[in-house]
Amino acid sequence: MSLRHALLGLLAHGPASGYDLTRAFDGSIGRYAWHAGHSRIYPELAKMTEAGQVVVEETGPRGRKTYALTDDGRLELRRWMLHWPEQTTVRDETVLRMFLVQSLEPEDARRLLEGIAAHCADRIAELRPLMDAEDAEHSPGAQVPFGRLAGEYGLRQYEAVHGWALWSLARLGATVPG
Repeated sequence: MSLRHALLGLLAHGPASGYDLTRAFDGSIGRYAWHAGHSRIYPELAKMTEAGQVVVEETGPRGRKTYALTDDGRLELRRWMLHWPEQTTVRDETVLRMFLVQSLEPEDARRLLEGIAAHCADRIAELRPLMDAEDAEHSPGAQVPFGRLAGEYGLRQYEAVHGWALWSLARLGATVPG
């Protein structure tokens, strides 16, 4: 994934300023998917403008630019989205730690796995009510709100990792937290 594709995806929902896009990365996108600050966002928007993927739709009185997606930008986003998973080098620190859990002393492995289980349980407790509330606000068949699908993916991912951590603790003979 690249910052460019994240920006294209956000702009597919409507024009936005660099400030608006930075705020999106300060929220759930940055917390759960991809972190980027204004020092990376603004130069990337300039490159995307030069490449014809976005245009400056409006410039405000203090130089605030509002960017809009072009047809070329929409095509690039579509190309990237539909070519999943791309052949890239995998670097997932969490999965690497899972491979190496058994290299720890048993007490340290237990502590790590309990920490993973607790972290996931906390995120589940945080996300489940948000997802339920969002579902209650929108009738079946209505357009799914932006971020809802990603929220459910995140929730299910936390549930899977939580289950894995508890399973691992049991396999290692540790007392599984209630």
